[in-house]
Amino acid sequence: MAEMPTTDLSLDEIDLGDIDLWYRDDVPGMFAKLLAQRPVSWHSEPDIEGLPPGKGFWSIVRHEDVQQVSRQPEVFISGKGTNIPDFPPEVYEFLGSMINMDPPRHTRFRLIVNRGFTPHQVADLETDVRRRARAIVDAIAEKGECDFVTEVAAALPLQIICDMMGIPESEYQWVFDKTNVVLGASDPEYGGDIMAAFSAAQELWGYAQELRADRVKNPRDDITTKIALAEVEGHSLTPEEFGSFFVLLVVAGNETTRNAISHGMKALTDYPDQRKVWLDDPEGVGPTAVEEIIRWATPVMHFRRTCAAEDAEIGGQRIQEGDKVVLWYGAANRDPAVFDDPYGFDVRRDPNEHVGFGGGGPHFCLGAHLARREIRVMFDELLGRLPDIEVTGEPEYLQSNFIHGIKRMPVSFTPVSRSAA
Repeated sequence: MAEMPTTDLSLDEIDLGDIDLWYRDDVPGMFAKLLAQRPVSWHSEPDIEGLPPGKGFWSIVRHEDVQQVSRQPEVFISGKGTNIPDFPPEVYEFLGSMINMDPPRHTRFRLIVNRGFTPHQVADLETDVRRRARAIVDAIAEKGECDFVTEVAAALPLQIICDMMGIPESEYQWVFDKTNVVLGASDPEYGGDIMAAFSAAQELWGYAQELRADRVKNPRDDITTKIALAEVEGHSLTPEEFGSFFVLLVVAGNETTRNAISHGMKALTDYPDQRKVWLDDPEGVGPTAVEEIIRWATPVMHFRRTCAAEDAEIGGQRIQEGDKVVLWYGAANRDPAVFDDPYGFDVRRDPNEHVGFGGGGPHFCLGAHLARREIRVMFDELLGRLPDIEVTGEPEYLQSNFIHGIKRMPVSFTPVSRSAA
């Protein structure tokens, strides 16, 4: 049984709106204490230059409560924003308007974009995903060491999303750089402010307009064409809606799976017994190992909802109309009421009802099938061909309370030749 993390902070000292707290080493201990003693609690909002101060938010950390909020979209709405601060409406349009929608608009929008993300269509990508993963391992096989994030974990989801959207290979690095800035708003390396993220999103949005216009005139067999031309009950996406969806897709489809793969590699290094379990039975263990990596990593730390009911209750706490409610997925994925040995990494964990893709409801992750496939195939290739690959230095983590990100992480392994790999 893994030891539960601790913190020397008292309950009243744990204020999740205090950015300085997020640079401490005991953040897992803070959430463990909230889970055990104060599962629904009130916190201040971060002070962000250029934005009006907010009155605060309710923090939700229990698995049961996260699911309750997620599955009551008529009570806890997304249309007022899914980030903790209140941004101007134009920011939401560029930074993923689909996740900031409520029914019926969200329902129509999702029905249209679902045309490109059915399980059957994702399964059709199997050959391409495996070919890409094999080429990624080929590129590092003879080196014996590399930066795992940029050369392995980031490469696969970036290439697959760009291929699906019909983005030429010459633009891959540009897309990669812009998505880093969009989700790195709190990290000085990527600009360190929301305006830098907004500017990068605008550039991606503008690129989407060019891509869409080309596909309308010259249709191809890619998701850009399918979604640009799709209609559901007489509705199609406007150019502006397509642009916001494009920003959401390339950002979420790249960053989140990248971080799941990176955290998975770190976990397999820290838990060599679990690596052996997987290596001894790759086919049998693979499906549960993927789910455990997603639970363990929980790449998206939180999303916000806003109470739209006059009288709502979460975990015995009355929530007033207009109150912000923030769902902490990583904490819910360590809830001892749901997970045995929640702070242990177990590739055979079953059942594993994690909320790594959200807590259910209409905003459940659109790309969940694709993410699972990419994680599984990438580790099939890595463990099958570089079985002793391991992390050799401390990862460099993204400074963020939104994305559980790793920017750089060195690994080493016994070199093999490309021809033998």
